Amino acid sequence: MTETEKKVKYPNEIYIRSYPKIIFFWPLLITSFILWMIQAFIDPNSVLGYVWFIVFFVNIFVTAFDFSSTKFFVLILAIVIVILVVIFLVLPNFAVNIGGLPRLDLGLPWTFYMLMTIILAIILGIVIISTRFEYFKIERNEIIHKTGVFSSAERFPVKSLRFKKEIPDVFEFFMLRAGKLTIMPGKADEVMILNTVLNINKKEEQLDWLLSHVSVEPDEIDS
Repeated sequence: MTETEKKVKYPNEIYIRSYPKIIFFWPLLITSFILWMIQAFIDPNSVLGYVWFIVFFVNIFVTAFDFSSTKFFVLILAIVIVILVVIFLVLPNFAVNIGGLPRLDLGLPWTFYMLMTIILAIILGIVIISTRFEYFKIERNEIIHKTGVFSSAERFPVKSLRFKKEIPDVFEFFMLRAGKLTIMPGKADEVMILNTVLNINKKEEQLDWLLSHVSVEPDEIDS
């Protein structure tokens, strides 16, 4: 590995940001955009409404709960999808065939998908921008906690820094490689908990490398 590649993979400054749970609604944003394009320009179809509501339900369901076990997550998700398919696709057609309940029509206009795309894009955009002003920057000699645009930064030493990585939700890790990071600068009352850190494994690797190469100031050597 060249020196340039090392600087990219193992930077001297590590920025760590925690995101709110709404960041995991990006599948619904992408789905809304795709269905908007299909409904408006390609092939208007009421089936698209079923697709949107299934993605909407699954997205809310997996975001609302923590799935700590991979097998449990897969099992629950499979059950949910089967139930949704039965409710939205099988039962309405069966009812029509036997002359019972009227068919459930979830056809939506392209304007609905357009508005949902715009709303989600604005919200996620604001979330991403807000994290630019609240973050932890870890350098070789100190940790800087920045909050707000004009607020002063809080600083902590790196000398006795410890951290703990956790993957409390398998789905969140699958979606954005997200996990929980607990930073402990040294004192018991100085514990920083970041619940949703993206690319958690990469951050852990960078922190391990940085802490193993903590620099010593020249004045400390002279003293």
